[in-house]
Amino acid sequence: MEINFEKGLVPAIVQDATSGEVLMLAFMNEEAWRETIATGHATFFSRTRNKLWRKGESSGHRLRVREAKTDCDRDAIVLKVDLLGPGVCHEGYKTCFFRTLENQAWVITEQKVFNPEEVYT
Repeated sequence: MEINFEKGLVPAIVQDATSGEVLMLAFMNEEAWRETIATGHATFFSRTRNKLWRKGESSGHRLRVREAKTDCDRDAIVLKVDLLGPGVCHEGYKTCFFRTLENQAWVITEQKVFNPEEVYT
């Protein structure tokens, strides 16, 4: 059974394979999916750059895929990964979900794990 790319892009939820923590949400087209399967490392489609985005190509923080799942409609993917680096977020956090809603305001509740200025030059 293949992934349903009928509408072009499908959401890809990325989880830490060990802890289950959600690390990020990205999108995949059929080419990104095929490259992910072929290499074993997560590749996405960047909507802002309009091209394939090989996670870690500039930071070195790659995602090794341990398991892939799809939903009942086959139009969303969950990737369980090993994080090869301290974090996935371009702002320096382990996860892109580092803000928590508290008293109707978004509060940063995680600590940075790397300095993005040292990684993205």
